[in-house]
Formats: sequence, C-alpha cells, structure tokens
Amino acid sequence: MKADLRRFKSYPNYKDSGVEWLGQIPAHWAGVRLKRVFSVVNGSTPQSGVPEYWDGETPWVTPEDLGNNEGSQVLSSRRRITTAGYRSCGTSLVPVGSLVLSTRAPIGHLAIAGMDLCTNQGCRSLVFKGKSSRYFFYQVLAARPELESLGQGSTFKELAKDKLEELPIVEPPDDEQETIAAYLGRETARIDALVAKKEQLIELLQEKRAALITRAVTRGLDPSVPLKDSGVEWLGEILAHWEVKRLWHLTPFDRRIMYGIVLPGPHVDDGVPIVKGGDVSARRLRLDSLNRTSPEIEAGYIRSRLRKGDLVFAIRGSIGEVATVPEELEGANLTQDAARVAYTDATHGLWLLFALKSAAIFAKLEAGALGATIRGINIRDLKRASIPVPPLEEQHEIATFLDVQTERTDRLIGTIRDAIDRLKELRTTLISAAVTGKIDVRESAA
Repeated sequence: MKADLRRFKSYPNYKDSGVEWLGQIPAHWAGVRLKRVFSVVNGSTPQSGVPEYWDGETPWVTPEDLGNNEGSQVLSSRRRITTAGYRSCGTSLVPVGSLVLSTRAPIGHLAIAGMDLCTNQGCRSLVFKGKSSRYFFYQVLAARPELESLGQGSTFKELAKDKLEELPIVEPPDDEQETIAAYLGRETARIDALVAKKEQLIELLQEKRAALITRAVTRGLDPSVPLKDSGVEWLGEILAHWEVKRLWHLTPFDRRIMYGIVLPGPHVDDGVPIVKGGDVSARRLRLDSLNRTSPEIEAGYIRSRLRKGDLVFAIRGSIGEVATVPEELEGANLTQDAARVAYTDATHGLWLLFALKSAAIFAKLEAGALGATIRGINIRDLKRASIPVPPLEEQHEIATFLDVQTERTDRLIGTIRDAIDRLKELRTTLISAAVTGKIDVRESAA
C-alpha cells in the first residue's frame, strides 16, 4: 500500500495544521472548522402513534439506511413521513446534495442526500452554506476515526452537535477541491468495482460449497448407487439403503434438543459463558467473544449445558448457522436464540453438522421461520426435521470428503477476503492522504 502511494509527489511547502489527526497540510490550504462550510441540522422522530405523521412522501433516514448506502447517495429509506410529521418534531427538510452522517449507533456512516429528506435523531445532516463540493464528502469520510473518538455516552456513544461543528478540517482552493474530488471519484470507483467482483466470486464459491454439501448429504458420494423415494416431498430421492429419520431420533434420550436461558441478564465478567444465535459460526464460537451470565441464573438451566462436540444451531439471529462446541466451552450454556443438538454414538458429529448445513434441510426449516421483527425457527420444527441417514461408516466417508473439500473452498474464500480488506484499506488510505494534502494528486488527475 505504501508503495502504491510513493508514485505521488508531495506539495512543495507544508505548514503545521495544529491538529494531530490532520498533521502537516499544504502551505496554501486553510485550516477551518466544519461549521464554516456546513450548517449542522439535527434529526428527530415524530410521535409514532399519530397516523397522519407517517406514510407520507418525505424519506425519513436512519443510521441503518446510511449503512445500506454508505459512500453513495441515499435514494430510499425504510420509512417515510409527512410534512406535518417532520414539522411536529422541530426538524427541517434537508436539501438534496447535503451530507448525512450517523452520529449515534454507530458514529461515522456517511452518504449524500440524493433527494430532499429528513433524518431521525441518530443522524445529523451537513448542509452546505455555499457552493457544494464533493471534496468535503471525502474530507468527512476521512475524519471518521476522529469523529468516533469524539463520541460520548455510557450506554451508547453519540457525537454531539457542537463537537461536530467544531471539527477541524482543511479547505483547499476551489479548483483543487474539484481536482481532488474528481480523482478520488474515479479511483474509488475502480477500487469498488474490484471489490464487487471479488465479492461476487465469494458468492459463487459459497453457492458451489452449499451445492456440494447438499448433494453429498442427500445423494452420497457414489452416483451409481440405486435411489428410492424418500417419502418426503421436498427431499425427493435418496440412496436406496438410507433411512429418513427425525432429527430428535439421532439425539440421546437424556440430552434432547433444546434452547437455553430465556433471560440471561447483564454480562457478568466471571460468570458462565452463554452462546447466542449470533455467536454460532466456526469463527465466532470462542470463549473470549461470548457474554456471560451469573452462576445463579445458569443453575436453573442445567439441562441445556454444553459438552465438547455438541452442535449448536442458531434458531434466531443468524438463523441456520451451525457450529461444533470446542473443548474450551465445556460447561457453557445457551440463550433462547440457539439450540443444542447432541447426538448418539450411532451418529457421526461432523456428518450431522454438514447435514444441518444442507440447503435442502435448512430451506425447509427456514420456510417455517416465525416472527415479524426477529425471525426464528420453532424448536419443535427443528426437532422434527427430516434427515436422510446413511450407515455410520458412510457418514464417516461423507464427513471426511466434505471436510477436505469445504476447507479448500474456505481457504480460497479467506484469501479473497484478505484481498478485499487490502483494497478497502488502500481506499481509506488514498482518501485520507489526498484530502489532507499528504499527496498531490493533481498530475494523476490530469
């Protein structure tokens, strides 16, 4: 990355900006406060119980909307309000071309208003006082670490209006603003296109991985073996010597499929680790990343304690994720968002993990997911899931085959993700260096 930036010249002369995060800036650039360039407009929320305030024509943008459109224009929002609605709560309409910044949970998402809009209290809008300049979009984008450091609050961090207004920024001459913005627009678009291609490749690899798993756990490894009707409509044909069993038939009588603690309470530093639905993946299921509950609360849920080798299945949150319990989580417990799936000696654990990852089996479970706000799989449906079960020796063969094949795919996906991270880091570094004058992009832009 450093080598990539070495091709740029520096400016002839620099001066101290007096601001740590800006450092040295070109001598002919001005150091100003953000309020010199922008008027900061607070967002707000009208009363939700007043029907005439909602379902109007005006987009009402939240941090979540910004997260979905970060770095681009905001052209839509999940909710819309009426003129009476935004006037009732003291906020005002933000004109197209303004910058919209999330200042609460999280701080720093940034997008350009692609239309006149309003925001909730989790956002503040930056309305240009004079001529708009795309340069300042990149300037605020580069200031994200500084903005995050200015957040205050115990429950959640919020960036106050006065802190935002006093943010030190730099103001190059107008012609340089246009040149820098045009260059960054072209270069970030090129980087974004490369990232998009790599993300598409990851999607293709994941689809191929999923198809391989489904094929192996429903049709086995030998295509010459005769098939029979499974008797399950959505499952179709399976190998003639296989059986179809309910998932609960594969579990020990004394360790049935169940979820865990309904109300685990606040985190307790020296408490019992608990696995939530969002914790369920091979990369996240680690002792150092789990919340903990008090021993007193956990004592009421002895039956849902975990043992090494158990499977945990996310029934809410990251629905359908499955992971094997590592040794370090022996004796940990669950919340109601995850289900423990133990298995008998007649079942190979890794094979069962792949079976539960099968697109065919999960699609059936996911189709029955309930809930409007937070969707979830009914524990009864999970227990009754139909599983095509081969003999134990064949389970071992399928598990070994899929373990090798999926590991290769996962390694390739990991390599691609590392490349994406490097591209994103390059994008961030390039923007920061250009808008603070550490590099002179004028010749490259020309």
